[in-house]
Amino acid sequence: MRPQRFTEFVIDVAKNNATCGRVQTLAEAGDSKHPFGIVVTVGAREARWQFTGQLPEGAKHEGFADEPVTGTPAPAGEAPQQTDSPEAWLAAALAQAECPEVAAIERWSTRPDDAPKSGVTVSFHNGARIFARHF
Repeated sequence: MRPQRFTEFVIDVAKNNATCGRVQTLAEAGDSKHPFGIVVTVGAREARWQFTGQLPEGAKHEGFADEPVTGTPAPAGEAPQQTDSPEAWLAAALAQAECPEVAAIERWSTRPDDAPKSGVTVSFHNGARIFARHF
């Protein structure tokens, strides 16, 4: 899934989640620096997310068709809560969507390295990945 389609997907996921108060693209929120991403409000907290993508290994941008490849969705886990950190909320909301294109969801803060980071890597069954950076 390319960043543009992923943005549309996440907006749909957020709109259909009861804990989300508002969601819009970064462009709608006045951010012209980051081409893909969202601003989501959960409770009284606003979170901004930038999306970048990585094609499957060996794929080239020219001629790459963003055709869905499906498989077993990433495990759904717990539903997102208003009190979750932005990273935990996004990961839970994406997992709850049970999208058959999504193979895995990894929270950056749970990685074993020392660097404090907030974000999510979404891996797809076609080998592509989306990096969702919280800023």
